[in-house]
Amino acid sequence: MNRRDAFVNSGAMLLAAASSAAMAEDMPHDHSHMHAASHDLLEATSDCVVKGQTCIAHCLMLLADGDKAMAACAKSVNQTIALCNALLSLAAQQSSLVPALARVTMDACQQCEKECRKHEKHVPCKDCAEACAACTRECKAMI
Repeated sequence: MNRRDAFVNSGAMLLAAASSAAMAEDMPHDHSHMHAASHDLLEATSDCVVKGQTCIAHCLMLLADGDKAMAACAKSVNQTIALCNALLSLAAQQSSLVPALARVTMDACQQCEKECRKHEKHVPCKDCAEACAACTRECKAMI
């Protein structure tokens, strides 16, 4: 194949790719495969991560001021954030691993809620505990 043929062929391929991409944009998308339970789980894990980040930041500030009572809270929140992030990612992908990870995440959320309830006088801890309770409910629904 000479350069001219290669140039013509590559141009034809680019034109075909562009036209099929344009057609794909015009076609309606069917999102009926997204289940309500998955959406609820996505919201609960997202909220748990956000509230957890706020809680752990608060715990770290108190730890820096010498309040060692916040160490267990910070540890439980940290592991909960990690698991919720993983579950969020898998749930968004509709992974078959969601039920197994939901079980572990539920355990972490229950431990975190219990630890944060000890510090409910701190708004970030109370908010985190409530987010963990909601996430626990959604994890149960997925199991």
